[in-house]
Amino acid sequence: MSNRYTLDFGVSAKFLLFWILLSFFSESVSSMVVTLDSIEIFNTHEWLNSKPEIYFQCKGENKTELPDVKKAHVLYNFNGEESWQPLIELPDKKCKRCGFYEKDSLKSDDVFEEWEFCPSDFKAPYGKYARFKEKEFNATFSCVQCVTVDAAASNSDSGSHSRGKGMHIVLVILIISLVTTVLVLGAVVAYKYWQKKRREQEQARFLKLFEDGDDIEDELGLGTVI
Repeated sequence: MSNRYTLDFGVSAKFLLFWILLSFFSESVSSMVVTLDSIEIFNTHEWLNSKPEIYFQCKGENKTELPDVKKAHVLYNFNGEESWQPLIELPDKKCKRCGFYEKDSLKSDDVFEEWEFCPSDFKAPYGKYARFKEKEFNATFSCVQCVTVDAAASNSDSGSHSRGKGMHIVLVILIISLVTTVLVLGAVVAYKYWQKKRREQEQARFLKLFEDGDDIEDELGLGTVI
């Protein structure tokens, strides 16, 4: 009994560990890494501080500060290997509410812009996405995984559409074949029934002729003469 309990516990522990690893792996695969390629701000909102403190944030997540961005009308380029990169991770086929902000020492932080950040924003073949807000900023992002997932989803949808169209054609052909078969069988049955009724009518007329002949013979007395 003790050995069996130990064996069951060991199997359960291995299964639990496998499930945890599988969940972690699935989550890491489904999430898509986004990096900031470049940004240029056109305006600063904090009057008391000559060097603005710019950060990026998605709703419900931590801030990602951009320590290099200190001046307006300067284009800052990044290689994706900075200590604060990646910028965010997007889930598969889902958007996040994100934006660029500037810290404010006296009141709530100033907003450059907030928008729905989606994997579908990134275009093939390089997985680039540009966001421009007039009088506020111009930024470019990279996410190669977003393009790969989007292409795979498009191929899957196209394949599903083709399979659905093929199934529709097959279903139409089957219905036409079934209707044609029923019509042919109905025609055959109707013809057989018509032939049967015709034979019965001919037999009835033939018997009627004999009966009429016998009646005539009886009237003329030919039967007794013979």
